[in-house]
Amino acid sequence: MVNRKSSSIGLNFLMNVILTISSFIFPLITFPYISRILQADGVGKIQLASSYVAYFLAFSQLGLPIYGIRACAIVRDDRFKLSKTVHELLIIQIAMTILSYIILFFTIRTIPRLWDEKNLYLITSMIIFLNTLGVEWLFKAMEQYTYIAIRSLIFKVISILAMFLLVHEQDDYKLYAGISVFASSGSNLLNLTQIGKYIDFKPVSNYNIKQHIKPVLILFANTCATIIYTNLDSVMLGFMATDADVGYYSVAIKVKNILVGVVTALGAVLLPRMSYYFDQGKKEQFWLFVEKSMHFVLILALPLTVFFMIFAENSIPFLSGEGFTLAVQPMVIIMPTLLCIGFTYVMGMQVMVPMGKETIVLWTSAFGAIIDLILNAVLIPSFKASGAAIGTLAAEIVVFIVQFWALRKEMIPIFHKLQIPIVALATACASLASFWIKFFSCGNFIILVSSAAIFFLIYLLVLHIAKEPFVCDMERRLLKGIKRF
Repeated sequence: MVNRKSSSIGLNFLMNVILTISSFIFPLITFPYISRILQADGVGKIQLASSYVAYFLAFSQLGLPIYGIRACAIVRDDRFKLSKTVHELLIIQIAMTILSYIILFFTIRTIPRLWDEKNLYLITSMIIFLNTLGVEWLFKAMEQYTYIAIRSLIFKVISILAMFLLVHEQDDYKLYAGISVFASSGSNLLNLTQIGKYIDFKPVSNYNIKQHIKPVLILFANTCATIIYTNLDSVMLGFMATDADVGYYSVAIKVKNILVGVVTALGAVLLPRMSYYFDQGKKEQFWLFVEKSMHFVLILALPLTVFFMIFAENSIPFLSGEGFTLAVQPMVIIMPTLLCIGFTYVMGMQVMVPMGKETIVLWTSAFGAIIDLILNAVLIPSFKASGAAIGTLAAEIVVFIVQFWALRKEMIPIFHKLQIPIVALATACASLASFWIKFFSCGNFIILVSSAAIFFLIYLLVLHIAKEPFVCDMERRLLKGIKRF
């Protein structure tokens, strides 16, 4: 048996929020500095390289970041079965990593646009190697979010210091790319010292790798489809427009990704627990967590979407400088994807994956990828970054609609329980209360801080007055925690 204490969902959620925010806090803190040093061209080169390498990273991992959590969570109480499962999955991942590097090196050598920046692409590709070594899915299956969060924070602090000490000129974009890889995945090296707590390294007999192939390939296909419409925009912009256009688009994407990470943080924490519950036949607990996740997404995603649409003209210059004003429109267009992604993450990763319905997730992602590909090809030549943003928005809407239809019997009752009118009213009141601050001439930082304070204070106040059930439950839990303290 694995010596393991049952982790608190509340603590895991907090740690995963910290982990998620730390994954984006590095670019959030550094981007105002980096964008001014590297300018749009340098930022665009890094974004293009990262987006291109992301395809090979996905290929090397197949569907293991998701499937590995589920497969390990189910057998986490049996050390022998857990060790055997991890060995089998590692064999698959190592083989795919080697193949990924072979194909990546071939494309870099044969495509002139890539060969001109071969060192940048090779540096960026180190993320593939580090993610293979990390076996992150095992630690998430064991719900070790405190360890993951602390480890990640340490490496990101080191990376931030390295950036300010080493990156000073526009030609330092390759160095910054290396620092970014170190910040995002360098901490995976520490996992090698911790993995022995959960599994045995000694090989066992009768490996059954075949049992993992079908679900892994289905999730891999889904990952590829998802990456197509999350990274294809930058890749197509790089080949159909300019590095500067990629740079403008990357600013909007960075803001969106930070917010998406926060909105989906609860779902990421619940995935191993929900997989375990479904496998054990605890359906009541399973659907209770689904309902809570949908409430969480609605209450968090809708106000964030509206706030950053209203104050995009202030957010972009503050984050990246006046030279990135062309990123404002793409950001406004792409922000509604926050709500769609939040809901589809719950329906896809928290419901369909634990239920073994990965094929449905694949088809929904495929529909979105096709829509994104077509719209990008049509819109990017004329509208550049804004065209790419429209493609992404349309893709996410299609994915949401198809997934909702596939789960309509389960989701319609849950959506009826969501207090959508109350949340919409609270968001509207918050918007009206804070909108006027846009017209003050007191600097973007002051405008953002003061408007955010008013917006979210009014938002929470309206929800409290309306006695929104989810918010009231959170208030009771918070008060209970304070009394205990």
